[in-house]
Amino acid sequence: MSKLADLLKDMASDAALEAEWKKDREAVLDRYKLTPEERKAMVEKDVDAIKRLSGVDKVKVNSTIKAHDG
Repeated sequence: MSKLADLLKDMASDAALEAEWKKDREAVLDRYKLTPEERKAMVEKDVDAIKRLSGVDKVKVNSTIKAHDG
């Protein structure tokens, strides 16, 4: 799994990480050691690039699901 896919999966299941993303994106991107292309896609909210770079484009979904504990 790509680092970008790890980040997406973790943000979907970890409310604290999602909150940190909203406050300090650079710190989160640094922690996941994304490539410059992956970083750019996340910062620019380029959904097509995020799908392609993370491998999510190969997964068929029909909705967005978030699951946060607590």
